[in-house]
Amino acid sequence: MTTGSLLVADLVLAVLTAAGWLGGGAAAAARRRPLALGLAAVALLATLGRALTVIALARAGWWFAAEKVLIAAPLSLAAVVVAGPRLLRAAGDLRSVAVPLLFAGYAVSGALLVTILHGYPASASVGLLAVAGVGTAAAVSWRFLARPSRTVSRAATVVTVAALLAGTGLAVATDAAPAVPHDHGYPQLRTTDEPTRRFTLTAGTARVNVGGRDVAAWAFNAQVPGPELTATVGDVVEVTLHNRDIGRGVTLHWHGYDVPNSQDGVPGVTQAAVLPGQEFVYRFRADQAGTYWYHTHAVSDVGVRMGLYGVLVVRPGPTTGLDVTVPVHTLAGRPLPPARVERVEAGVPVRLRLINTDNTTHRYALAGAAFRVAAIDGSDLRGPTPLADTAVLIPAGGRYDLVFTAPASPVALFVDGRVVYSTGEVSTATGGWPVLDPLTYGVPAPVPWARFDRKFTLVLDRGLDLRGLLPRYAHTVNGAADPDIPPQVVRRGDVVRFTIVNRSQTVHPWHLHGHHVLVLSRTRKAAIGSPLWLDSFDVRPGEVWEVAFRADNPGMWANHCHNLGHADAGMTLHLMYS
Repeated sequence: MTTGSLLVADLVLAVLTAAGWLGGGAAAAARRRPLALGLAAVALLATLGRALTVIALARAGWWFAAEKVLIAAPLSLAAVVVAGPRLLRAAGDLRSVAVPLLFAGYAVSGALLVTILHGYPASASVGLLAVAGVGTAAAVSWRFLARPSRTVSRAATVVTVAALLAGTGLAVATDAAPAVPHDHGYPQLRTTDEPTRRFTLTAGTARVNVGGRDVAAWAFNAQVPGPELTATVGDVVEVTLHNRDIGRGVTLHWHGYDVPNSQDGVPGVTQAAVLPGQEFVYRFRADQAGTYWYHTHAVSDVGVRMGLYGVLVVRPGPTTGLDVTVPVHTLAGRPLPPARVERVEAGVPVRLRLINTDNTTHRYALAGAAFRVAAIDGSDLRGPTPLADTAVLIPAGGRYDLVFTAPASPVALFVDGRVVYSTGEVSTATGGWPVLDPLTYGVPAPVPWARFDRKFTLVLDRGLDLRGLLPRYAHTVNGAADPDIPPQVVRRGDVVRFTIVNRSQTVHPWHLHGHHVLVLSRTRKAAIGSPLWLDSFDVRPGEVWEVAFRADNPGMWANHCHNLGHADAGMTLHLMYS
């Protein structure tokens, strides 16, 4: 089983255990002996099964098992110790064991809530609060079902209150984390060279046609996607952004393009959001050839979904053959782009620039011709080999360049089973094709660094965030949510290693601004193909990615999940240069 499957199995077993104990207690209170015994047996078997999954998770990494070992295991043991012997000794009427069975259910439920509502990291405060909750629930049940003596009742109350006060005190004492200063002055440095490529983008509300239906959109220059911006290496690009009527503001972020920090387009970090009637001028040198895209980073979850995005292509120089951009998006529940048919003569070199502008992964399959993956995220691959009948998965924000020579027969590009580009009619079924693993594709090269100056671990999870005005069930990093996640501080020239762990039940496409990272390994398996320099990569449930980069672009940089709904719900932190 994969670690992701183990996480699901552990959650299911925990629910079964809690349901078994609680159901057994309720059945015992109702004097339904066979049902109570059966449910208690289910709880015991599920407890044994969970012990095995927790051991397996601990072997996969302490991040996956911390609260299960430190909090769930003691509470589960207490449940078995309290309920088991009393159940074995009970004869005839089981009403006397109702409270012990319910206590066992409360103990397992408390541990389960720690996993669901808090997650990583485990702490003494959370453990004590769980004990207090279990004690309170057990005391209430005891009061109504067993009618304990005053001495026992007072002792239980003292233990519960002590656990509650100690847990709350520890939580308050350890909860203050240095947050990113969002009120700092914005960086001003940008190239002063005379622009050679000028563009103007006007953001505004619009009605656009998608699949034969007019839908409401936010658009650059009244079109979705926005105008394709092109440049040649060496150009100085200047883009003037106007906001006509986007009330929540707009910016331009150059996704995957390592621009100077002042040009990165993150409101509250590198600039103020451009409000209606305002404008902002971006200027940077085009020194990275490849496939990129731009999008608003102001209220980005809504803005990008509504259509504020476009393509940026920087070419190394004059090109021959056919060059096609395919920015995939979902607007108002309808897929973009529409199917496009283009006749191409046999022998013509073709480059398909595939761009995923959605929040989730898409599956791409090229039928009718052998192809090579020439570049990923704007970086050329080393020694790419021909592929056929093979699909590729592109994460949110990611880009793949596929190159091939047009054959005499038709070729078609499928995205999630839908044809988006073709040179004729193709009826090939691609659903059963294997998926390329980019970590094993191409010719390897030595890692350019022998040591790392800074090492950071990011554990991705979900948890209850109580620091704002209203509670929210946030997407968290190391147990905290934006804006309360401590920044990662580096110095210029540092070689930095990130270990990114996903212990949640959802995919997180990770994206660091201003830098490309070199993939070292994924879940303890080293990258053995071409060096992979990425700016967007899927961290799936249970996976552990190790990536590294040289800190060579000073500033304050967003570092976040590019499922922009997750970023908006807390999964955003920052890389800062000291």
